Amino acid sequence: MATPVPPATADSPAGSKPTVIEPEKVDYFNLPCPVPYEEINREVIMSLKPELFEGMRFDFTRVLNQRFFLSHSVFMGPTELPTQSMDVVKIPTAHYEFGANFIDPKLMLLGRVLTDGKVNARVKCDLSENLAMKANAQLTGEPHMSHGMVNFDYKGKDCRTQFQFGNGALFGASYIQSVTPHLALGGEVFWAGQHRKSGIGYVARYNTNKMVATGQIASTGIVSLGYVQKVSEKVSLASDFMYDYRSRDVTASVGYDYILRQCRLRGKIDSNGCVAAFLEERLNMGLNFILSAEIDHKKRDYKFGFGLTLGE
Repeated sequence: MATPVPPATADSPAGSKPTVIEPEKVDYFNLPCPVPYEEINREVIMSLKPELFEGMRFDFTRVLNQRFFLSHSVFMGPTELPTQSMDVVKIPTAHYEFGANFIDPKLMLLGRVLTDGKVNARVKCDLSENLAMKANAQLTGEPHMSHGMVNFDYKGKDCRTQFQFGNGALFGASYIQSVTPHLALGGEVFWAGQHRKSGIGYVARYNTNKMVATGQIASTGIVSLGYVQKVSEKVSLASDFMYDYRSRDVTASVGYDYILRQCRLRGKIDSNGCVAAFLEERLNMGLNFILSAEIDHKKRDYKFGFGLTLGE
């Protein structure tokens, strides 16, 4: 007697083979270029470390033409002084900052002058399609506090390299390479001749359309981890973890980044009992209102600031 054959189902027709999903093929000769070495944590920094301030600030930008514009900034508020104890010591301060800026597709010049005598300057010049030079300097009347640094950045097809030279016999180099379409690995070395210190570090960054995960370890004893999850087009959640092997200090924080139609709200809370929030609201074209708040329960320190930004 013949063996009965079960009837074919609609999902698996008789005589057909099951569908096999082939893994995505990776072209290792066309990997994407990774982010710059110093920007591997840019999503974490953007969400967890906004520019918090205490007091009042007003920023005004005046555009003279397509490449040249001036900036004016006024700040009034307390400044925290470093102390050996847990007590927070603040003194009232106020300063004005004038800036001149020139921006071209291949050249950027930024200058700042403060009422306390400090002068800041930044230069970025594209020497070629793949090679750029960046320089920054700060001049101050305090002895041994002025500094300068020059960077040369090379952007390859799937890698980036940077060389740094600074005053005080400071030398550094970094390299980051894409090893898969989503994973990049890198390392850095530095030598500070004035302080007779050297170090080496390694980084890893994994990113997709929905998340970014980073890790960093250095011979100075620092271990850093970061993670950002994009919940939607407007909401992102972030967390980071930092451990100092030498001092045994551990800090962890979680935060959010919420972008609305007219405002952007960011906040965080860390393991030291510090809670912070930062609000940027667009009142009108070229006019933004800023609110900053931070509460440090451990130090019993409370900070609140507000400001206006006028001009694009």
